[in-house]
Amino acid sequence: MRSIIWFLLLGVVAVVAAITLGSNDGLVTIYWSKWRTELSLNLFVLLMLGVVALLFSAVHALRSLLTLPERASQWRALRRERAAHAAMREALAEHFSARYSRAHKAALKALALRDDVPQLRSDAEFAMLARMLAASSLHRLQDRPRRDALMQALWQAEVPRSNAHGVEDGARLLAAEWALEDLDADRAAELLDRLPAGVARRTQALRLKLQASRLQRRPLQALHTARLLAKHQGFTPTAARGLLRSLAAEAIDEVHDQQQLQRLWEQLDDSDRHDAAVAARAARRAVVLGGAQLARQWLQPFWEHLDALERDDREAVALALFEAAAGIEHDWLPRLESALETHGLESAVAAAVGMAYADRQLWGKARRLLEQSANAQALPTRVRRRSWRVLAQLARERGDELAAQECERAAAALD
Repeated sequence: MRSIIWFLLLGVVAVVAAITLGSNDGLVTIYWSKWRTELSLNLFVLLMLGVVALLFSAVHALRSLLTLPERASQWRALRRERAAHAAMREALAEHFSARYSRAHKAALKALALRDDVPQLRSDAEFAMLARMLAASSLHRLQDRPRRDALMQALWQAEVPRSNAHGVEDGARLLAAEWALEDLDADRAAELLDRLPAGVARRTQALRLKLQASRLQRRPLQALHTARLLAKHQGFTPTAARGLLRSLAAEAIDEVHDQQQLQRLWEQLDDSDRHDAAVAARAARRAVVLGGAQLARQWLQPFWEHLDALERDDREAVALALFEAAAGIEHDWLPRLESALETHGLESAVAAAVGMAYADRQLWGKARRLLEQSANAQALPTRVRRRSWRVLAQLARERGDELAAQECERAAAALD
């Protein structure tokens, strides 16, 4: 198709030339000294066009000759630039192929070639990426001193932030990850604190901050970070729930007095305070610290809506009340009766209600429930042991020393 178009154009030019030049009878006379030359106008026009074309070619050839050294220099620079980029690609390929020694050498080669190319000397991103590749390879080779030296050179390079295109932030994230692998949580936290606010909210930054907080044994900070990650869908819902509960439990277990525990409870998120497992853990810790009344205060909202809880959460709340039953108030009796009617077949609920009845000296009601919990294999050993000991106390209240001794032996057999 293209050939046909060219033939048509050539025919059009031929027709136009024949029409224009065929009837041109003009003459051009050139006088030079004693000589005179006459040419047809058509030949003169063709000669002038030829002369112009020849002059243009001569000027172009002369310019090419004069600019040859410069073009040769540009060609050599282009070759070095291509070699530098090829070395960078080689370093990437070797790094991802787990050949870290070769990757390190290729990255250093890219850096050396970059210094010989004027166009790359001003490319801060290229240099930072090459250093990061070399340092990452050294990290995999467990060569920490040389790795840190490369990263230090990267930090000390005075480069405008706009020229780095975020590579510096990536370098800090990578260095923080390496610090965590080296179990240097303080260094990782320092690097993460230097990140801009927008970068610090990224999922990877939050993951690293969570690991650093856990290594530093700051469960409350780790809990807040994990909640941000859960909001950004950094975990599956099931994994997020388990992690948040475990972090809340760590924070609760580290307190050493009631005031500290109450301050921690107030610092927890509403969703944590409304979590039955977290509330049960806090209540058990409060009992250990001598705050049974505070524990019951935290458990009360869950006992008022016991039907809305899952079975595992209901068991956790019941066992927490079992330990916090000492000095229980009389206004708890309607809640206990209601729980016994709806969930009396569950051993944990029966144990909690039985212990509360025993504390209120309702011996007849307490005895049946405590016997049920003492013989429940599904309950923890500590709960069954304590049930037997309370049953022994009840037997002594009745004056039945033989039954009390049998209960004591049953409790001792669980050790």
